[in-house]
Amino acid sequence: MTARAKQQVTGWILLLPYLAFFAIFVVVPVIVSGWLSVVQLDLANAGASKFVGLQNYSDALKDNFFWMATQATGKYAILMVPSVLIVGTAMALGMNSMKRGRDMARTLIYLPSMLNVAATGILWQWFFNNEFGLFNYGIRQAGGQGVPWLTDANMAMPSVVLMSLWWTVGGTSVIVLTALQQIPKVFLEAAALDGARNNQIFGRVTLPLLKPVLLFVFVTTTITSFQMFGQAMILTGGGPTFATRGLVQFMFETAFNGYRFGYGAAISWLLFAMIAGFSVLQAQVLKVREAK
Repeated sequence: MTARAKQQVTGWILLLPYLAFFAIFVVVPVIVSGWLSVVQLDLANAGASKFVGLQNYSDALKDNFFWMATQATGKYAILMVPSVLIVGTAMALGMNSMKRGRDMARTLIYLPSMLNVAATGILWQWFFNNEFGLFNYGIRQAGGQGVPWLTDANMAMPSVVLMSLWWTVGGTSVIVLTALQQIPKVFLEAAALDGARNNQIFGRVTLPLLKPVLLFVFVTTTITSFQMFGQAMILTGGGPTFATRGLVQFMFETAFNGYRFGYGAAISWLLFAMIAGFSVLQAQVLKVREAK
C-alpha cells in the first residue's frame, strides 16, 4: 500500500465515528420525518397507520393555528434581525474605539451567550415579573406604573426579543469587532487626510468593507429567528393568546402533546421550505451584488 493510500485509509478511519453519529442523529431522523409527514400514525395500533400523501401538508396550510404561528415567527424575525445588526454593530464600534479594557469589555459582552436558554429564560422571568420583577421595580421607583411585559399580547413578543437580544448580541458584536480590526488603517487614514469627517469615513469606508460580515450576520440571524423556541416556551409558554407561539413550538406541541406526529412532521418540512427559500433568495442576491 502506497503512502497516499495509507493516508486515505487513515482519514476514513478517523472520519468513521463522526459519519456514524451523523447518520444516526441527522440522516435517519430526516428520513423518518419525511416518512411521518406523509402518513397518519396511530401509536396505539401500528397496523391502523396509513399513507395519506400530502394531506398533512394540506391540513397545515388550512389551519389557522399554523398561520398564527407563522405570523408570530415572522414578527419575531422582523424585530430580532435589525436589532441584532444595529446593536451588535454599535457595540463593536464602541469596543473598537477603546484604547484600554477592550478585552475585558469583549468578555463581559460575550458572557451571556455562554448561558443556555433555560438559565437565561428563568433569569428574565424574574426581570419581567409584574409584581416583584427588576424592571417594574425600577419603573415604580421612578414614579411610573408597572408594565405587563409578558401578560399583554402587544408587549410579549418585544419582551421575548429583548431577552434574545441580550442573550445573543454578544456573539454578533465579537464577529463585527473582528471584521473591524481587519480593516487596514491606511484606508481610514487616507480618508481622514482627504478631509472626511467621522460619519463620512464610517459611511463610505468602514460600512462598505463590513458588508460581507453584516450580510453573514443577517442570514444566520434570520435562520435562527425562524427556529425560535426556547425563549418563548420558558417566558410565556407561547402566550398570551398564542402571541409568542412560533412554528417550532407549534410543531412540538402538535407532535408530542397532541400525538399527531405526521402533522408535526409536515409542519417541520414547511418550516424547512421557508428557511431554504430564504437562503436561496439571499444567495441569489449576493451573486447579483458580486457580479456588479
